[in-house]
Amino acid sequence: MQVSLIITLLAADRSGLISSISEILEDHNGNWTESRMAHLGGKFAGLLQVSVDESNLESLKEKLNIAQSDDLKIIVEKAEINDKPKITETLNIDILCQDRIGIINDVTEELAKLNVNIEELDSNVKEASMSGGMLFTAALTLGLPEGVDADAVEDCLEKLSDQLMIDINLS
Repeated sequence: MQVSLIITLLAADRSGLISSISEILEDHNGNWTESRMAHLGGKFAGLLQVSVDESNLESLKEKLNIAQSDDLKIIVEKAEINDKPKITETLNIDILCQDRIGIINDVTEELAKLNVNIEELDSNVKEASMSGGMLFTAALTLGLPEGVDADAVEDCLEKLSDQLMIDINLS
């Protein structure tokens, strides 16, 4: 029987890191099915989902544990695929505003009131070319529960500061 795992990596960025992890997975007949990886603040952060036969599970976990070091942290968790919330629609939102403390908290607090599931969140702060200040950008993919539509999300987020420009795209 196949088991789905979520593996989190945090390491000092270096060449060959992903190769060493993928080699361990291949040695245990693990199938790399999905991943998100990025270089952030001088570190490498990775999140991946793998599928492995249950008979290879303990050996794979042991090898990944051995691969850890002071500059490589690995967390392995079994995926609970059946526990996904019921999503009726997917919504993409782009946010652009002057950077300030608390933007993510403000947005996610409003979304939580609607029981909206954040499927993906990518954010960045960059220099504003015209004003010389800093701009915050975020792209969110949201899973909307039954009874919540794009208009409800838009109404909810309009309560936030007028400085928050939000572009909503249904997908």
